[in-house]
Amino acid sequence: MSLPEWIVKVSQFNPIDSNSKGIKSANDLKIVEDHIAKANPKVGIENGWLTLDGKLIAGKQSNVMWWRGSLLEDDIKKATPHLTRFVPGRNGKGLTDAIEEVVDYMTANSMIALEHNYGLWYDRRMDDHERVRRIDSDVWPPFYEQPFARSGKDLAWDHLSKYDLSKYNSWYWDRLARFATLAEANGQLLIHQQYFQHNILEAGAHWASSPWRSANNINQTGFPEPPPYAGDKRIFMAEQFYDITNPTRKKIHQNYIRKSLENFQNNSNVIQLTSAEYTGPLHFMQFWLDEAQQWKEQTHSKGLIGLSATKDVQDAILADGNRNKTVDLIDIRYWYYKDDGTLYAPQGGLNLAPRQHARKLKTGRETEEQVYRAVREYREKYPSKVVLYSTDASSRFGWSVLFGGGSLPSLPKVSLPEFYTALPSMQIVNGNAYSDNVWKLENKGKSYLMYLKKLQDISINLSAYKGTFDVYFINQDSGSVVKKQTVAGGNSSTISTTGIKEKVVF
Repeated sequence: MSLPEWIVKVSQFNPIDSNSKGIKSANDLKIVEDHIAKANPKVGIENGWLTLDGKLIAGKQSNVMWWRGSLLEDDIKKATPHLTRFVPGRNGKGLTDAIEEVVDYMTANSMIALEHNYGLWYDRRMDDHERVRRIDSDVWPPFYEQPFARSGKDLAWDHLSKYDLSKYNSWYWDRLARFATLAEANGQLLIHQQYFQHNILEAGAHWASSPWRSANNINQTGFPEPPPYAGDKRIFMAEQFYDITNPTRKKIHQNYIRKSLENFQNNSNVIQLTSAEYTGPLHFMQFWLDEAQQWKEQTHSKGLIGLSATKDVQDAILADGNRNKTVDLIDIRYWYYKDDGTLYAPQGGLNLAPRQHARKLKTGRETEEQVYRAVREYREKYPSKVVLYSTDASSRFGWSVLFGGGSLPSLPKVSLPEFYTALPSMQIVNGNAYSDNVWKLENKGKSYLMYLKKLQDISINLSAYKGTFDVYFINQDSGSVVKKQTVAGGNSSTISTTGIKEKVVF
């Protein structure tokens, strides 16, 4: 007997009652709001600083793996957390991560933000970087889930069903939303890169299995088939991908941007950025910001909208009186001042990835003075906006970012609780140059923070203020307090570094 026959036979003796009369509709049920979620501390912007419950957010950051992964035991041990990695039937670090464990991992490692973008490809057969169509559906985990749902129709390049770009992968988006909610309660951030530019540039294999490729979806995206691989190796699809004059692609982009925003509309701790590796054109950034602003106005939601782009695109947006208002955060990521004071600043919209630009330009190196300079320039020019510094070298320059007025500085966990509470009220001291030996932040008469590039005694004028001031010397590397002294107000006092051997702030 077949299963359908058995169902018909059993139903004759035990029919399912389908009479819904008198039964309350699920839509009419009163939803009791979670009081715990209401009590969560909120991320906000205070005096241009990014804060949580009135305290500056500072610490290490992490990002998810783009495509690598292995189920060998040694590789699993080395794996880092990933929100949308899927290993059927296996849970835990390096497998299908438990979201609670990701939050705990970040706490244990003093991480305050996780940066996420969708995977470069779905399954590990693409690790070989070949562009040929897969002969069967014998996929290799771990899988890096994509934001779009499969259609169940036809065969994509990976021999699974084609994607439907008008429908979304619920598992993917639910996992991100759950992390954002748990992380918010734990004082952590999600940096959400909506797109992943790596798919559309460099190695041709990046595009071969992309959901956006015409051969891989049912939505008639209009990208050329077969793909125009340059020299049968490289792909340059950025110009077509960012072309919003195509009405079909434009509608898909609009819906996808809205989905990326509404998925976190109840979370205060999600920073929305356009795309990982975004070196795209000005017109797409304008389009992306316009969509974000329209969503804000229609839903009366806030959201934290970041501007992360090449310097020419960034400056053009900030000079635009209308779009400037949409931007909450300025993310310095794709340009910097070099050690000789000149700019490393690739142009946007040239159909080149960041490392392709780096091969064509003299990259130089970043120094603490030039990092301080870059952050401070934007902080002073746009005092109401948060400034982030997120270059590949940024983790080495946390103190420079902080003293330049930047948020999310990569700092060790400081053992003095007052440190984080006092900072949102502080300002950069006028006249303090990036070349000075001492950098300063202050809230006059209440709190001061000084960074010593070399050990020296410091004179501070407290003649206008009464009482005493406690001075804490904080090790720049460990965050521990190594010395304490007290100075009196009402006069000028000298703060001595006698007996200190390590680099300190105080």
